[in-house]
Amino acid sequence: MTNRKIVVENRKARHEYELYDRYEAGLELKGTEIKSIRLGKVQLRDSYISIRNGQAFIKGMHISPYEFGNRFNHEEDRDRRLLLHKNEILKLDQATRIKGYTVVPVSLYLSKGLAKMEIALAKGKNLHDKREANKARDAKREIQKALKNRY
Repeated sequence: MTNRKIVVENRKARHEYELYDRYEAGLELKGTEIKSIRLGKVQLRDSYISIRNGQAFIKGMHISPYEFGNRFNHEEDRDRRLLLHKNEILKLDQATRIKGYTVVPVSLYLSKGLAKMEIALAKGKNLHDKREANKARDAKREIQKALKNRY
């Protein structure tokens, strides 16, 4: 965790879902995709992870084309394979099939020059859960203000 440069975070995931187990996954990239990632031209907003044939894929992740790329530039919205251990993929697959969880990307970062993604097992929040979270955050903010003004 010390040698990380966060490229993009999926804030919507924290708002829409209750996040549970977290995993670190590598990305199988092609051509100029890593150059666009290093420039920060990535969006995780509507992306999700699906598991097919014992492999994990991220769908809906947008990586803009590299502006100095040539005819070998990459497709923007293609499915990309995530590199996880077999037992991790099995756990995620079982949780999504049996327990009704979903797998969402939380952040994309560079570690030792490699693109890594933090993914989480998540369950969707209801509207009243979101309101509770907002109330708790506002109450905590008020307490911090009161303590700050006290001294």
